[in-house]
This record gives sequence, structure tokens and C-alpha cells, in this order.
Amino acid sequence: MYNRLNVTYITFDGHVEVQKYRYLYFVIMFTVYILIICSNFTIVSIIVIHKSLHEPMYIFIAALLINSVLFSTAIYPKLLIDFLSEKQIISYPACLFQWFSFYSIAGSEFFLLSVMAYDRYVSICNPLQYSTIMTKTTVIIFLIFAWILPACQISVPMLLSVKKEICKFHLKGILCNSTVHKLHCVSSRLLHIYGLVGFVSAALLPVLFILFTYTRILVISYRCRGVRRKAAQTCLPHLLVLINFSCLSAYDVLLARLEVDFPKIVRLIMTLQIITYQPLFNPIIYGLKMGGIYEQLKRLFYKRV
Repeated sequence: MYNRLNVTYITFDGHVEVQKYRYLYFVIMFTVYILIICSNFTIVSIIVIHKSLHEPMYIFIAALLINSVLFSTAIYPKLLIDFLSEKQIISYPACLFQWFSFYSIAGSEFFLLSVMAYDRYVSICNPLQYSTIMTKTTVIIFLIFAWILPACQISVPMLLSVKKEICKFHLKGILCNSTVHKLHCVSSRLLHIYGLVGFVSAALLPVLFILFTYTRILVISYRCRGVRRKAAQTCLPHLLVLINFSCLSAYDVLLARLEVDFPKIVRLIMTLQIITYQPLFNPIIYGLKMGGIYEQLKRLFYKRV
């Protein structure tokens, strides 16, 4: 613990030979961060500029990509600073804020994927009612709730943790995630129960809803040959993103619940996958698999060539 002006500092113990490879780590992660920003904002800009893409499905995709940039911005700047620092430390309030940002944005990801699944369900299964259901007002409400609800949900355990006394000052990781609770002197049963309820409501229920929705879409598309291609083109990217994000989220949640002492290198690799795959995976999968976006990308790059 480092006391400066009565501020408690937490040390990250998840780095592997950071003193030896600090500049290599910095260059690689800085490059990844720039790629994340450029790739996501390229797709978002295409959606904003072209009026043909001003549809609910593409608006939700743009929101999902913006969410990826916010997620990365909550992690990468601090991570890059740590690579160049002699000591990888963070103040406890800043750690709680990073933890809050990490999970509120992750919750928004699940919410947005759920909304996108509902949008595809209405478009494919009730095409005649699509324009009356997915109105501009409905889209705005969905987007507002996508960011507000997870933030409100995560703010409760964060505020409870602010008042908790901590007796441990080392985290087995490179960022503040669910393992923050292990710093507390006394394990809170209330926090564990709330965390379980939050996991069910913010992650498990949305995943079940998405799987149910896409199952219904697949059943209907199997019966109607005319909608099979549309279902495959629009649903496959969402399912790929969902599977990837759900697997990485499951690891992060289980890491805090299970008392398994993974080797440091394994923890580092898995954490880097969590903070790298999804922000890079989203723009690539939507850019290549969504026909409207792919056509605009081809025009953009062919003009420059």
C-alpha cells in the first residue's frame, strides 16, 4: 500500500516480465488500441454518412461499435501507462471506477445484442409490422436504456464497495475487474448475492432471450425459403459476436467465483483476449458480413486505390 494524501493504492500483480518487455508491450497494445478506434469509427462513420444505412439494425450496430470504443478507452490508457511505469499501481477510487466502467459497458453490450436480436425477429417474422414497431422513438428508447440500466445496476455494488475496508493491496491481474471484492477485509454476502442477481439479469437472461429469438427465426426461415438467405446474412454476425463475448464474459465471472490459482501467464493471456478480441472482432465481422456496410467499404477503399 502507498499512502499519499491518505489515498490507498492497489498494485497490479498480473504483468509478466513487464520490466523486460515494457516497450514491446506498449507498442503492441498501443497499435491494437489505434486499430480498435480506427476500425470501429470507420464503420460508424459509414453508417452515419450514408442515409441508406439509417435503419434500426445499422443504428444498433453503430451503438455496439461505439460501446467497444468506450470499453477500450476505460482500459487501454491506464494499461499503456502501466507498461511505462516502474510500479503498476492504481488508487482504490480509480480502481472502482475502472471496475464500474468495465461491467456497465459489458452490460450495455448484452443489452444491445438483445435489442438487435429483437429487431431481426420483427424484421424477419413480422415484416409487415416492422415499420410500426421499430419506430425512431423506439430505437432511441432502446439506446438510452442500453447505457442507463447497466450503469444503474453496477453503481449499487460500487457504492457499497466504497465503504468497505480493504486489507489486501495486490490484484492478480492487469486491470480492476470482479476480483476487486477479494481486497475486502470481510467478504460481503450481500455483494455476492447482488452480484449473482446482477449476472443473471444482465448477462444470462439476455443470452437466453437472444438464443430463443434466433431459434424462432431459424424455425420460421426453415419453413419459408424466401427468408432463409436474409436470416443467414443478418443473424450470423450477431450470433458470432454473442458467442465470442459470452465465452469471454463467462471466464471473467468464473475467475472471481472459483478459487483456482491459474498461472500468471494464463491469466494475462485470457485478460488480453477479453480486452482485445471483442473490440477488434465487432467491426471486422459486421464490416464483412453485413451486405450494406460491406458494399460501402468496398466503394470507400476502391476509390482510394
